[in-house]
Amino acid sequence: MKTCKVLMPIGGLGAGINAEAFAIGMEMKPDIIAIDAGSTDSGPAYLANGMGKVSRGMVKSDLAISVKGAMTAGIPLFVGSCGTCGTDVMVDYCADLVIEIFKENGFSGRIAKVYSQQKPEVLEKKWDEGKIHALEGAPEITRQTFSECNNIVAVIGAEPFIEAYKNGANIVLTGRATDTAIIAALPVYLGCNVAAAWHGAKTVECGAQCADKADGMGVFLTVDEKGFAVRPLLPDAHCTPFTTAAHLLYENADPMRLVEPSGTIVADEAVYTQIDEYTTYVAGTKFEHAKQYTNKLEGASITGYQNISLVGVANRDVLADPERWVRNFSAHADKQLKKAGFSPDEYSYNFKLYGYNAVIEGPVPEGTPPPREIGVLLTVTAKTQETATQVAKVFNPLLLHFPPHFNMDLPSYAFPFSPVDCPRGATYEFKLFHVVDVDDPLELVRFEYLDIK
Repeated sequence: MKTCKVLMPIGGLGAGINAEAFAIGMEMKPDIIAIDAGSTDSGPAYLANGMGKVSRGMVKSDLAISVKGAMTAGIPLFVGSCGTCGTDVMVDYCADLVIEIFKENGFSGRIAKVYSQQKPEVLEKKWDEGKIHALEGAPEITRQTFSECNNIVAVIGAEPFIEAYKNGANIVLTGRATDTAIIAALPVYLGCNVAAAWHGAKTVECGAQCADKADGMGVFLTVDEKGFAVRPLLPDAHCTPFTTAAHLLYENADPMRLVEPSGTIVADEAVYTQIDEYTTYVAGTKFEHAKQYTNKLEGASITGYQNISLVGVANRDVLADPERWVRNFSAHADKQLKKAGFSPDEYSYNFKLYGYNAVIEGPVPEGTPPPREIGVLLTVTAKTQETATQVAKVFNPLLLHFPPHFNMDLPSYAFPFSPVDCPRGATYEFKLFHVVDVDDPLELVRFEYLDIK
């Protein structure tokens, strides 16, 4: 029976691989080590700036463990969505770290750099051909949107990993990729069950989150011609049918279907079986091959500049009805801003009341007791940093003394920092949540190979 064993040592590169768990995983003789290195979870700034959110030291530490394991065992290492955002510069960044690790350990081999950053003119042509389509909830765009983005990446599927592997790469480092493609690629190439490869990849994409105890310990996936088996690496955790099935709900609107560039996982007839204390085996998943291969597009840009101010409020009259205080505050501030010569179309602002309703927005349930204190975060957004800063300065004296009632002495609130208003710099926005039709899975991908001797 054709099988492929995948070691997924961590849910995200740089989160800190558990060395003990990794060693156990290597003793299980994997055919490949696969790691996801990217995400949009922390917002659009990383893509717009082409930068990573994880420290260089942590990324190198996890890469060193993984590269040493792969090179010593003679198996490939696949890393997808390099440097959080998957831009070309972040692929190069991870490649430089791998080269350092090669030199420090005397390794020789081939490193594949797989780029998926896109030029606006390529996508403008696709737009003209009617080959770009909005996903549900996507913002409306025009042909000009592509040139407005600071950076755009195409989210690749399994095929670019397979192509790099077929060309002799020991280490494959790619731009933005689906989390599952990183893991499913080799099992698909080796002839394992395609549906099981993708479903298994989805199950282990976040490491041991598919177990009853995650703790950053990693997970081991075995895909064969009928299904897949999944187990955690350390003996104090277990993959059960419940924890295994539940992961199809993670970042997925439909727990029975998952769309990938080449097709859709259909899991409504999947059967989950506990085969030992630690391991669940899954069979019965189907895969519907797509009639049209697509790559998702992610694009981000700078949309303005911000200034923030934070003040702590423990005044009982304010805390009795914080929303009324904010309404009165805003009405008074609007008058002051007009006096200062600002037009409302130059700026926007909002308040977040931490400890009251900043995290869970909307009306606070009736009967909720007043908080002991709240942190009031003012955010001012404008087209320039200077405007945002000057608008924030209008709020400064109000944040210190604005009363809950005008017929009372002025209270004083607590600024934790001085200066009070803090220029936060640029603000960012995702501009693209679309897919693009391609004639070939490698159409929007570029390869570069480095032979280290």
